Amino acid sequence: MTVELVVTPKSIEHIYELINVGADSFVLGEEKYGLRLAGEFKKEELKRAIEIIHQAGKKAYVSVNAIFHNDHLEDLIEYLKYVNELNPDAVIFGEPTIITIMREENLNFKLQWDPHTLATNSFSCNYWGNRGAYRTCLSKELTLEEITEIAAKSNFEVEVQVQGMLCMFQSIRKLVDNYFLYSEKEDYIEKYSGSKKLFLYSQDRNERYPIFEDSNGTHIMSANDICAIEYLDVLISSGVKALKIDGILKSEEYITEVTTIYRDAIDLYFEDKEAYEDEKQDFYNDIEIIKPKYREIDLGFFHKKTMY
Repeated sequence: MTVELVVTPKSIEHIYELINVGADSFVLGEEKYGLRLAGEFKKEELKRAIEIIHQAGKKAYVSVNAIFHNDHLEDLIEYLKYVNELNPDAVIFGEPTIITIMREENLNFKLQWDPHTLATNSFSCNYWGNRGAYRTCLSKELTLEEITEIAAKSNFEVEVQVQGMLCMFQSIRKLVDNYFLYSEKEDYIEKYSGSKKLFLYSQDRNERYPIFEDSNGTHIMSANDICAIEYLDVLISSGVKALKIDGILKSEEYITEVTTIYRDAIDLYFEDKEAYEDEKQDFYNDIEIIKPKYREIDLGFFHKKTMY
């Protein structure tokens, strides 16, 4: 059995780098159609990106899992028609709108279900699998025990995020802009609106929570990054088919380095499981060394129901 290493590139040039270090598949998309993308690929860039990925024998997935209101639907239909022409390996969706459009417009692409917080049991995986989603991207708020049970009972593929930030909160409201307006600091809106370098600071815990706004609203991210490289053996042996590195709010260099480390760890596991057991702490230490300043790494929800 093999496992797929899924990455989130930030640019066309970054795709080449990630191909060279062993990434298997790439999550692409445009901000207003996909949630919390590491990098944005407009239509022509998306076309070029998919061509590059396919030429390298890798897989390209287009994320279309934003929260869509009625006034989004006309544009969404046209976007999905365009994506269909590009022949991606799958479209990532979050709710039934995409399936409805796909059927009504006679579109032909494979589906992966990623509703962020809702994929928490095998029944849901099988429900959407029976309606066309060959893979479910599991909720980040699951324990390791829950993940292994879902993987065992799902009739379809499951994906688990093993590296990167977790989203703690999303609102369609522009909370940062509203805060500056309420504080009578309108000049800050022009300076910081859309910035991805803001954070909420908890003095009691000395923790920084990245916060940013985009066309999907306001997003508050976790203070720490999940790093599950020590548990690849458990995840793979339980039947997890895809391991995702989420690079949102990270540099291209960092994403590439982390991808290299995970590639080496996965390859070693399949080559020599005993050697992986001996060296998995070293892989963890390698990521510890390159982690961004002010950001610790931990196991997220793997061993506890809540965090932060």
